[in-house]
Amino acid sequence: MNDQSHFSTGRLVAMIVKEFTQMRRDKLTFAMMLGIPIIQLLLFGYAINSDPRHLPTAVLIADHGPQARTVLQALKNSTYYDFVREVKTEAEGRDLLARGQVQFVVNVPENFSRDLQRGDRPVILVEADATDPAATGQALGSLANLFDQALTNDLKGSLAFLAGQDGPIDVRVHALYNPEVITQYNIVPGLMGVILTMTMVMITGLAITRERERGTMENLLSMPTRPSEVLIGKIMPYIIVGYVQVGIILVVAHFLFRVPMIGSITLLLLSAFVFILANLSLGITISTVARNQLQAMQMTFFVFLPSILLSGFMFPFRGMPQWAQWLGEVFPLTHFLRIVRGILLKGNGVADVSRDLWPLALFAAILLTIGVKRYRQTLD
Repeated sequence: MNDQSHFSTGRLVAMIVKEFTQMRRDKLTFAMMLGIPIIQLLLFGYAINSDPRHLPTAVLIADHGPQARTVLQALKNSTYYDFVREVKTEAEGRDLLARGQVQFVVNVPENFSRDLQRGDRPVILVEADATDPAATGQALGSLANLFDQALTNDLKGSLAFLAGQDGPIDVRVHALYNPEVITQYNIVPGLMGVILTMTMVMITGLAITRERERGTMENLLSMPTRPSEVLIGKIMPYIIVGYVQVGIILVVAHFLFRVPMIGSITLLLLSAFVFILANLSLGITISTVARNQLQAMQMTFFVFLPSILLSGFMFPFRGMPQWAQWLGEVFPLTHFLRIVRGILLKGNGVADVSRDLWPLALFAAILLTIGVKRYRQTLD
């Protein structure tokens, strides 16, 4: 009794050794403890960038005069604009913007150089995909000063009188799809994907792991049901739950935040089904690896953290380095954010969303096959 009434360094050391031993045995938890901080450091240190540059830009140029070439070169030298396409019509440029293939379309009108030399302040039109204001704000804000500096060397001699004018070029910016630059128009639709990702993956992983922990899974298998019937029966209710969440978000987005809903809600609901299935398949796969509910939750967070950081929800997707964009393309959330924002804000149709819908379907098919196969090996 006297030994237990006093603090014992020996017993303390024994408890510390015991905890380290348990930690060493639980390799998955130990890996999460080291892996999550490393991922955060790498992503925030290298991948996250609030001032995106090298944004894909299309150009519609009807004047190849010297001043027109100077202006385009200045845009390129600013590192904000990378010219990736030359379009022939304004409709072609709008189509690229709607599909998300370019961030800007620069329109240099006919007789631009001639009108500039006459002092007529020619117009340059810059159309931007402003669904994500953070991705375009810095680039658009630099235009006026950029053009003034670009023409400094050109406005000399007989053109020196233009340098004294307040802006020799009339820069007109059309922020398409979000002209008032309202952040909620970008964030609220994106929350649909974030909420579905978090809840579908976690609920599925925990629900199935809980059955195994409590021993009720064996009771289910003792009944005249096949493993595939058990899994499908457990997944179906969560698909309904997912659609309830989608409905709540759409109602709140429309009536509370006044988010425009230009496209087809039916197409959005069909796309949401594929996205929900992709997340449920990921949850099933996690549940086959995790040995208990704690590990399932840890693995869910391990997947959710890079998914939300690399998808373009919190930070501009095109502001990340190329390797981070390639990694972000793996996550279903990246593709669903483009789909939901494209349908609601741009009015995109089936042809527009199909380029992001098939990766979701492929992800769901692969993960569901792996998850079901592993479960059959576990349960049979």
